[in-house]
Amino acid sequence: MSALQVETEIESPLELVWLAFTQTDRVIQWFAPDANIEPRLGGAYELFFDPSNREQMGTKGCFLTLFEPKERLGFTWKGPDDYAAIMNQDHALTYVLVTLSELSGKTKVVIEHFGWKESEEWDKARAWHEMAWSQVVASLKSALETGKGDLCCVPE
Repeated sequence: MSALQVETEIESPLELVWLAFTQTDRVIQWFAPDANIEPRLGGAYELFFDPSNREQMGTKGCFLTLFEPKERLGFTWKGPDDYAAIMNQDHALTYVLVTLSELSGKTKVVIEHFGWKESEEWDKARAWHEMAWSQVVASLKSALETGKGDLCCVPE
């Protein structure tokens, strides 16, 4: 199955967009209420959508697979609990690639999510992630342009 892709242009310098993805204190402003980001190849890329339970609804154990400062960032990914049985096992993790480029004072952000398998459950997981990544880029854009992000996918 082809990669899922979302993109946006943000009226913000590339340096700030890069920091928004690679600094824990910035990630928690627009993506997840708690995180553990170690900005280096092999470092942790863990998001906790329910900080009171770090074992569920998060990406515990995920790590950076690509680290090209201010250009590209790649990391392993786990899906929400509803899809944990199919996509949160070490042999079935998916991968996310974030690519940044500067465009006349703006920053273009492209998020590609790879590793989808063929099945009805995987189709549902991919559809859910398509919705979630759209929310994520909207929150990032809002956080950097207005100072207010809306955390994605936080359990109620």
